[in-house]
Amino acid sequence: MSVYVGQRDVVLVSGADAASYLQGQISQDVDAIAVGSSANSLILQPQGKIDAWFRITRVGDGEFALDVDAGWGDVLMARLKRFMLRVKVELALESWHFHAYRGETPAALDAPIVAVVDNGVDVLAPELVPPTADLMSDEQYAAMRISAGRPAMGSELSEDTIPAAAGIVNESASFTKGCYTGQELVARVDSRGNNTPVQLRRFAGDGAVPSVGDAVAVDGADVATLTSVAPTDSGWLALGYLKRSAADASTAVMADGSIVGIERVGDFV
Repeated sequence: MSVYVGQRDVVLVSGADAASYLQGQISQDVDAIAVGSSANSLILQPQGKIDAWFRITRVGDGEFALDVDAGWGDVLMARLKRFMLRVKVELALESWHFHAYRGETPAALDAPIVAVVDNGVDVLAPELVPPTADLMSDEQYAAMRISAGRPAMGSELSEDTIPAAAGIVNESASFTKGCYTGQELVARVDSRGNNTPVQLRRFAGDGAVPSVGDAVAVDGADVATLTSVAPTDSGWLALGYLKRSAADASTAVMADGSIVGIERVGDFV
């Protein structure tokens, strides 16, 4: 068992209208989330591009905790406030301790947020006892995130990102709930086969570790720019957006001539 120790921003949403307000603002079906359960969700601009990608947990009756990458709580908070007119909703922004357990997990975890993820659990609370498991470094956690094809706010996700391009719509949006802000673009792109101009991909190489912003080429033309990079025992892993013209490519070339593999992630698998 290993664990990463960090922080995540948490927006607490409560009040008599909390559930109904969130239902009209975020992409996930709030009514389908039971107390103690979590789901990933998007909150979008009216035009359908991403303001934030986060996890929503129903922590009680009319009480929700929305956790997002550290440094992005203010953005999520501001977006939630934007359409809060004559509703009984209260918001509070906090920074919570975050433990990401991978592999074997502790038998009992007592925290407001205990979310099952691939190969482990994420635990969040205002205060957490320091873990006794082997600790992961920032680089190790980044490599694990990239290996899982998980985009991050500020790296793969920004106010210019179309949700479908990041491959996170299937897990983050409901197509059966009622309307929510930004839904039109999500539905339109889905109806057209999610054929976005770029698509998120994972890149893997065994040469020198590249840098964020480095270009990847296919047939002599730059087709992607790396957005996250992490070293591994066998080389390196990265995420980046691949142009539609090279969507079926399985290998590419870095500027130093090294060959890299290209793998589909998320909704594109």
